[in-house]
Amino acid sequence: MRDRNPGTFSQAERRAVYRAIYERRDIRSHFLPKPVPDEILGRILDAAHHGPSVGFMQPWDFIVIRSESVRGAVHDCFVAANQQAAAAYSGERRMLYDSLKLEGIREAPMNLCVTCDRLRERGSGLGRQTDAATDLYSTACAVQNLWLAARAESLGVGWVSILDFDSLRTLLEIPPHAIPVAYLCIGYVSDFPSQPELETARWERREKLAELIHFDRFGAQDSKRASRMLPQGSGNGNGR
Repeated sequence: MRDRNPGTFSQAERRAVYRAIYERRDIRSHFLPKPVPDEILGRILDAAHHGPSVGFMQPWDFIVIRSESVRGAVHDCFVAANQQAAAAYSGERRMLYDSLKLEGIREAPMNLCVTCDRLRERGSGLGRQTDAATDLYSTACAVQNLWLAARAESLGVGWVSILDFDSLRTLLEIPPHAIPVAYLCIGYVSDFPSQPELETARWERREKLAELIHFDRFGAQDSKRASRMLPQGSGNGNGR
């Protein structure tokens, strides 16, 4: 019997990859006090470091934050930013916004800030000549790698995007040439919701994928054609 091509995945391996994708969630609650072992943290950071980067520039750095006092100070950054963000809503939308749990900074046993070094010269500019933002895109890819690896390790991850970033920069001593791309809350959780929390709370619904697919040019849509090629139930996949 011939050995399986080493470049292919078995059916079980494929299922595991897709399971991590579909069951990943943006976790803001249900964190347990159990610490994340260094060896597991090392594995998910290594997964992030193996993310794709344009020109192989690898523009990322990772600030591991376990200190309760630092996490408390970052929470203060969130509170200041959240007060401003909430002011953009009114009426029922404001009431719903105020009911949402939007961070787990202090509840999670550890936080992680992923930055992008915009002056890093690795890759010699390959791929950046026509789009200077590819370093930021590359860093986002690293975050997604980490997120999926964390789900495979049964770790919850929550991305806190509502922050006073000037205060965060000062607090974490981030130099001017580095951009804080993602502030993540990480830890074991008591539950992974079956649906994204914002969908459950009726903040937003998932778009129908078949209506977002274009053929050969933007605007050339055929929802029936698109639906035929999609897996059954694809509209109920993963989200934040």
